[in-house]
Amino acid sequence: MAVPAAIELSGIQRSFGAVQAVRGVSLAIAPGTITGIVGENGAGKSTLMSILYGLYRADAGEIRVDGRAVRIDNPRDAIAHGIGMVHQHFMLVDPFTVLENLVLGAEGGPLLKGGLAAARAELARLADAYGLSVDPDARVADLSVGEQQRVEILKVLFRGARILVLDEPSAVLTPQETEQLFRILRGLRDRGVTVVLITHKLREILAVTDRVCVMRQGAIVAERDTAATSADELAELMVGRKVRLRLDKAAPRVGATLLEARGLTLVDRRGVRLLDGVDLSLRAGEIVGVAGVTGNGQTELLQVLAGIRPPTGGTLAVCGRAIDAAHPGDPGEMRALGVAHVPEDRLRQGIVGAFEASESAILGYQAEPPWCRHHLLDRPEVDRHCAELMERFDVRPRTPGLLSSHFSGGNQQKLVLARELARGPKVLLVGQPTRGVDIGAIEFIHRELVKARDAGCAVLVVSVELDEILALADRVVVMFAGRVAGEMPVAEANERTLGLMMAGAATGAATGAAA
Repeated sequence: MAVPAAIELSGIQRSFGAVQAVRGVSLAIAPGTITGIVGENGAGKSTLMSILYGLYRADAGEIRVDGRAVRIDNPRDAIAHGIGMVHQHFMLVDPFTVLENLVLGAEGGPLLKGGLAAARAELARLADAYGLSVDPDARVADLSVGEQQRVEILKVLFRGARILVLDEPSAVLTPQETEQLFRILRGLRDRGVTVVLITHKLREILAVTDRVCVMRQGAIVAERDTAATSADELAELMVGRKVRLRLDKAAPRVGATLLEARGLTLVDRRGVRLLDGVDLSLRAGEIVGVAGVTGNGQTELLQVLAGIRPPTGGTLAVCGRAIDAAHPGDPGEMRALGVAHVPEDRLRQGIVGAFEASESAILGYQAEPPWCRHHLLDRPEVDRHCAELMERFDVRPRTPGLLSSHFSGGNQQKLVLARELARGPKVLLVGQPTRGVDIGAIEFIHRELVKARDAGCAVLVVSVELDEILALADRVVVMFAGRVAGEMPVAEANERTLGLMMAGAATGAATGAAA
């Protein structure tokens, strides 16, 4: 007798207003396997898994668990049927201990009838069975990101989950923590747990899954045994056309130093040192990549270099202008010096959603000619300029009058990049260039950054994606706890070395081109 699927979805549909997010999806996932679900942003993969976990209710279709039809209206129903979900952003209470986080929300459950001692014993059993060791009395705030993720997985197992859904689980992990996560997932699978992995990282799909499902425009367009596919095939299935995953670029032609920071320090109102003596140089004709786990000073570094926040110590020389605590710059002056900035959060800092695309396309430059005449915007000229940028940077739809909020994330990012590159900057600061961007747009954005470098621009790229740093950069700087933990030419860099620096476990001296 055939073993029933751990999860079977039949004809699942879900719409949000006029947008059909999931279109009649049917999918069966075998028990004791790791299945990857990939697709571009908006393909419907997260919506589909949110339906399975009860965060959304399907408009139509049926869910079966272990061969039995079930109704899942909320996460409590999902948990009752053995389904657990680990979200990209952890749902932990930092001041609580590991044990307190585990029992939170399950206070009336059977495991607590014997008190916290019974919960502690169950935690020890789960940790031993699945290789998820963690100190039950440690405060979550004192744990590493990888350890916090282990707590999230233990929370789900503690509630009896046999089916585990993970949404972008490696987004905040170092390479070493990611590999450790994969070992944990393989161990869970080998002990009969069914794992569903939502990720946009094709290399991770190929490394850890048994089977992969590709979604496009709300539908499953392909299913493959992982061993029988490749990153190139999956990318083509996701986008619907061939995509070049490898970035071709010539050796850099390095010129003069255009930006130099020495001992750059930033202390906030609470006295917390966000930047701690950062030394950094950017030269014409090269891309410097800044790697690090989120929250180690990369955001603050970009803000100081762009003039958004004044430094509290150290010096910054930008295109001949000396900046320090007593002589701060501002974003307008930085733009006048030839510094362009593509911010990490395009929705809060890069565009105004309620503005037309043509207005977002000149944001920050709106008082300058030829767009402003006698203190009034020249609307025809603004629209013409935006239409030209849309054509050159493949922004879709090519509608300057459309509200900025109505464009996809990838097209919003291309619009911001187009605005900043249109002025021919001397220095380009880019934060998370492809965050939330479809794989086709990633390909385009990477090419444009290399073009800017080859035109003599000094480019700084901050990214949490190590693959992106290694593909784009000519030189790599790693940040940890607000300091530069290491610096090296990309030819000497590898994931292991950079990952150790990102975790604060190693340092790297400036060598070669970085000296």
